[in-house]
Amino acid sequence: MLRIAAFFLMALSLAAQTPSNWQTATVLPGVDMKRLTPAQQKVALTVLRDSVCPCGCPMKLAQCRVEDPACGQSTNLATLVADAAAAGKSVAEIRKALADSPLMKAAAQRDRILLDPVTLNLFGAPVKGAANAKVTIVEFSDFQCPFCVKAIPQLDALLKAFPNDVRLVYKQFPLDQHNQAELAARASLAAHAQGKFWPLHDKMYANPRIINRTTALAWAKELGLDIPKFTQVLDAPETAAAVKRDMSDGTRAAVSATPTIFINGKKYQGAIEVGQLMPIIQNELKGK
Repeated sequence: MLRIAAFFLMALSLAAQTPSNWQTATVLPGVDMKRLTPAQQKVALTVLRDSVCPCGCPMKLAQCRVEDPACGQSTNLATLVADAAAAGKSVAEIRKALADSPLMKAAAQRDRILLDPVTLNLFGAPVKGAANAKVTIVEFSDFQCPFCVKAIPQLDALLKAFPNDVRLVYKQFPLDQHNQAELAARASLAAHAQGKFWPLHDKMYANPRIINRTTALAWAKELGLDIPKFTQVLDAPETAAAVKRDMSDGTRAAVSATPTIFINGKKYQGAIEVGQLMPIIQNELKGK
């Protein structure tokens, strides 16, 4: 009898954890639903339960939040839905806002090599290449990402091939799974404050596995930086906020992985290889 009861309790416990819970859950991971009135919650949940997540999985947004809480795209879009519901928007209005969001538009254009242009904030970002270049490549990158390491020589080769026509702008996008990437992002901005972003950039991408505070300070010293000033900027709340702004810019522009590049504001959806990029740059120069 006790064995049957234990089995029954276990079955109930497993049932409580089944994926079907997303269809009835009113609390979703990473989404502030408590601020909504019951009526607003109903509106938000209606949209979240019938809108597909654009990350490439077959799940609805609510389902993705419950079953894959690490998904940045469902987090971003679920927050958009909650914000719209809190503002008193209707189900139809929220669905339109979702459809018009960069993430949803990007999903609808997944097979295109270049997506529609978006506006990216480049003010104060590190740049290399011709100042009056006709083509601007914006790279969202992570200092501990192995794919970003492989992209560097490809992008450098592109700059060399078009010395007067292409410039590269760097934007921070440290990923959670790389435990020193956020520190590296702040360190690069501390070096940028002294005009040495690219030298430290090269040092860190050459040694991604040993990045930490000690090595960052050692490289800064090796590069001749003023260490007290470097440390002050490294630890400043404003520097951490600047990294977060870059990440928010990226998320709004449908960046979900690194490296991601934009060519004249158009998200590129292909391999970052100079051979594939050259004809695209040539077309941009021709105005196509």
